Amino acid sequence: QVQLVESGGGLVQTGGSLRLSCAASGRTFSSYVMGWFRQAPGKEREFVASINRSGGVTAYKDSVKGRFTISRDNAKNTVYLQMNSLKPEDTAVYFCAARASSGIFTRRDDYLDWGQGTHVTVSS
Repeated sequence: QVQLVESGGGLVQTGGSLRLSCAASGRTFSSYVMGWFRQAPGKEREFVASINRSGGVTAYKDSVKGRFTISRDNAKNTVYLQMNSLKPEDTAVYFCAARASSGIFTRRDDYLDWGQGTHVTVSS
């Protein structure tokens, strides 16, 4: 099991940028596939992006492709989500998730460990 703590959320205007960070505890971070999900008020939690253990393979929700970039630093036990050209529909609580496995995963049920989330609000 890994403990996850997100940070970097906040209020930003349409077109602005934010970088979310997710710090993981433990010494086996490089064994985990990492993902970012988000949940808007009244909606289901949805996949945003994921990255494999080495950082060489990534996957994105269609609506964020070209605007968001997921990356990881295994030496710092941290995964990032760089969000550019933000839109009001990106407003949500963003969650970091982890699964000790090879490969890459895009479904919520694929992940076993979750952070508490960080709020992102994009004003129009």
